[in-house]
Amino acid sequence: MTEFFQNIPKITYEGPASDNEFAFKHYNPDEVVMGKRMEEHLRFAVAYWHSFAYEGGDPFGGRTFDRPWFGEGMEKAKMKADVAFEMFDILQAPFFCFHDLDVRPEGASFAESKRNLEEIVDYFTEKMESSKTKLLWGTANLFTHRRFMAGSATNPDPEVFAYSAATIKSCMDATIKLGGENYVLWGGREGYETLLNTDLTREADQAARMLEMVVEYKHKRGWKGAILVEPKPQEPSKHQYDFDVATVYGFLKRYGLEGEVKMNIEQGHAILAGHSFEHELALAASLGIFGSIDMNRNDYQSGWDTDQFPNAPHEVALAYYEVLKAGGFTTGGTNFDARIRRQSLDPEDLILAHVGGMDMCARGLKAAAALLEDGRLEANRAARYADWGRPENADMLDHGDLEGIEARVLADAINPEPRSGRQERLENLVSGFI
Repeated sequence: MTEFFQNIPKITYEGPASDNEFAFKHYNPDEVVMGKRMEEHLRFAVAYWHSFAYEGGDPFGGRTFDRPWFGEGMEKAKMKADVAFEMFDILQAPFFCFHDLDVRPEGASFAESKRNLEEIVDYFTEKMESSKTKLLWGTANLFTHRRFMAGSATNPDPEVFAYSAATIKSCMDATIKLGGENYVLWGGREGYETLLNTDLTREADQAARMLEMVVEYKHKRGWKGAILVEPKPQEPSKHQYDFDVATVYGFLKRYGLEGEVKMNIEQGHAILAGHSFEHELALAASLGIFGSIDMNRNDYQSGWDTDQFPNAPHEVALAYYEVLKAGGFTTGGTNFDARIRRQSLDPEDLILAHVGGMDMCARGLKAAAALLEDGRLEANRAARYADWGRPENADMLDHGDLEGIEARVLADAINPEPRSGRQERLENLVSGFI
């Protein structure tokens, strides 16, 4: 055991009446919601990068955290892993997620970085033997190092493309060895700053070929996990190719990959794209590409991705409503892509941020389930479109043509009056469950 989380107890469920801040008030892993344990519904994961690699910096200032594992070398990386698994145990977290750069030191060459990753994966394997925490997904950091300043798959330099492909393979191998259930691709710098030096067609073709190779390798290895793409607009490239769910789906359709790849959708990224989280989730489900979520929130008064822990009941409930409507998670889950504030220096802050986030998600899940089981919201939705079930209207949609429809409008003197969308009434209905 390390001393970082000393005197912090294992977090257990005590119920809404508890005044113990080191206890769950709403997240009861064993509570059955819609026929399934809450833990199985939510599938919480801790993000390695924000919880253990983040140093407390922001765009205007550097490191504020003083962690004993900060520094170079494998011993520091193993100390970080020791602390991480202690936190997983305190929270009883079922999953974690990581980038390669989060868990191993950067080597002087790809070969050295790969050896470092393989060594830490072996260390993870040992720790996971005595832990309930599994790997939800792994990914590659293809955006921090200066070599990726013009992208990875979309880079004009073929050697960067090759380095990126090799890095992805090593991270997929690590994910598979650790029993990960998904592999995520986030194009951190897959975009452009100016069209003056950019070939859009070439860069799209390169990105597609990289994704095709990822899918090919998955099948070559016989791995049954899911390949997920995480949309993100604006940051850091001015024009990101993975702007939102609709943009990514268009890309997948363009290259015939929509049957092989699903989405990992983040609340903060949805907001940056000008959408709501529930919009992105509902659209992904409608398109058949819903996979997993990164749960966080943004500060609506700031213009960048602040990655705060969720605390807005309506937002969280509406998000899980769409998750439940989509059938819930299969290989995916709820990853806390969230970090404590740079002034939150204490080990307790890191634990309690997750406790609050897990409770908020549990509240949202229960509200969403109750609303779905109540049925009135869906009944109102169905009623709004009910007239499409009449034979003449169904036939118009399936077999109609402009001439025939015009003849019907004239013959029946069709002159429709507007119908209320009842938005406020439905908002009141939803609020009654939150």
